[in-house]
Amino acid sequence: MIRPTQLMNPEVVAIKQQEIFKFNALAKAKPDIVNMTVGEPSFATPDHIKMAAIKAIIEDDTRYTVPEGDHELLRAASKYLEMKYDVHFDPESEMITTLGVTEGVFSSLNALLGEGDEVLIPSPCYTIYGPDVGFDHSRPLYLDTSQTGFKVLPEVLDHVLQAHPRIKVFLFNYPNNPTGVTYNKKELEELATVLKKYDIFIISDEIYSELTYDTTHYSFAKVLPEQTVMLNGISKSHAMTGWRIGLCCGPKNIIAQINKIHELATTAVTTISQAAATEAYKNGYEDPVEMRESYRERRDILYAGLTRLGFDCPFPDGAFYLFAKIPARLEQDDIKLAKELLEKYDLGILPGSFFGVGGFGYLRFSYAASQDNIEAGLVKLEEYISDHPA
Repeated sequence: MIRPTQLMNPEVVAIKQQEIFKFNALAKAKPDIVNMTVGEPSFATPDHIKMAAIKAIIEDDTRYTVPEGDHELLRAASKYLEMKYDVHFDPESEMITTLGVTEGVFSSLNALLGEGDEVLIPSPCYTIYGPDVGFDHSRPLYLDTSQTGFKVLPEVLDHVLQAHPRIKVFLFNYPNNPTGVTYNKKELEELATVLKKYDIFIISDEIYSELTYDTTHYSFAKVLPEQTVMLNGISKSHAMTGWRIGLCCGPKNIIAQINKIHELATTAVTTISQAAATEAYKNGYEDPVEMRESYRERRDILYAGLTRLGFDCPFPDGAFYLFAKIPARLEQDDIKLAKELLEKYDLGILPGSFFGVGGFGYLRFSYAASQDNIEAGLVKLEEYISDHPA
């Protein structure tokens, strides 16, 4: 008898289920868990945004929009990006509303890549990037940043691009998940000086742009606009992860090709979510401020607590993650350690190895969790350490 998997696309069969989703499910299944696995704001979506969605339902604004998204939303988002980051995108031809940044990554890669192309991905990185690349018979190349403060150095980037002429896309995420590291204007300009020498595209995933604490976010679309596809959205900034609204922005001729993939994958994003997003972009300029200040406080509490317990962490300037090196006297297998913390101490933390090259021996803590959870998590971690003396 033929098994169903024998008849299916072997490249899809070979893809593993995302480890972070499986681990999150295990954590959520435990009733008394202190969960610091999920990169999801603990805040509620602001009321004025929820009311805009309710109004759309009541007024029967529930039909298809054009594939690229409602143009009122795109105009509002264009103005928002201009006000916040001084980047300029024509809402009529240089922007698409995507099903979150996740779909933006998928559609962009499918439009840009062909068989045999390579994609350079700084690592540790968000876990969907590599599998997305494989759908196009392309190959991900991971650039280990663990020895350079989790940042891409321009001289290293230049060397890698010279050595791999088949690289067509540099897939860049900052502020970074899982490390929280970000880049200032000077650092971005130095990378752009290297990249403009090569015929490659940059996909710049900037979903955490509003969660930048000790510097001002500077968009890669500002420093190298002609080669950059910039991805953004409101999932993290406005506590709207479940609304699934992202933005894909870039040069007109590139966006037109990405939109072909986008409309095949989605037809159009949910109308109600688009109504909510329009309100967020029109009247939600200040919504991220209170959340950002709360995350800053949580970051400082978590960083101080982990440092006190002997963890070495790059100080996160953005997002809401802390990537902590496991002290040498503790179990160095991060997956084994995270499972023990989950099963025996009711503490949910993601292993660094889930995030690829350079992640072994680290744990990712999400301080999107409430302050109470962070403080309780530090207590549980200290309990684990006291149970495992050197």
